[in-house]
Amino acid sequence: MEKKGALLIISGPSGCGKSTLLKNVYKEIEDYYFSISTTTREPRVGEKDGVDYLFVTREEFEEDIKTGQFLEWAEVHGNYYGTSLKPIKKAINEGKLAIFDIDVQGHEIVRKKMDDKVVSVFITTPDLKELNNRLTSRGTDSQEVIDRRVENAKYEIKYFQKYDYFIVNDDLEKASKELVSIANIARVKSKLFDKEEVLSNWIN
Repeated sequence: MEKKGALLIISGPSGCGKSTLLKNVYKEIEDYYFSISTTTREPRVGEKDGVDYLFVTREEFEEDIKTGQFLEWAEVHGNYYGTSLKPIKKAINEGKLAIFDIDVQGHEIVRKKMDDKVVSVFITTPDLKELNNRLTSRGTDSQEVIDRRVENAKYEIKYFQKYDYFIVNDDLEKASKELVSIANIARVKSKLFDKEEVLSNWIN
């Protein structure tokens, strides 16, 4: 059976291990497109435009909002983040799995616009204390930024039941297997298939 193009949304607090888990997913699945966010924030050390994010000015971002170029966008910590529509449509038409790493606000917006193509998963640490430990041990953010991320995590966790799946990343190997399974199942979701076409082919 031909796999269909679909959207896999992954959300969770900064520090829960999303990036590490996704690297393992990429090794196991084929035909995926990782949706790179567009942002107005300054690049961090080592980040590359077009690889980590598409970095644009605030003026450019606001112009694209006006012309409807974003699937979703949000203002977080004083900066804009958004997902451009063009590469996503191309990936879906090619039968690929478009993977998103977006926040709970973005998830809600995408659900409203493209629900039939969406499978979503919320990833988190076992508890808030562990999240704080991971953010601190990374050594990449100031205490002020860490505190803000922790507060944001307290807000985001309240929305986990709006997602199709929930993964607690306390065992990297186990969590990776769970996420790979979800990624594989996303493109055989029944709503992706045309009802009339399926019935016609099945009966005849």
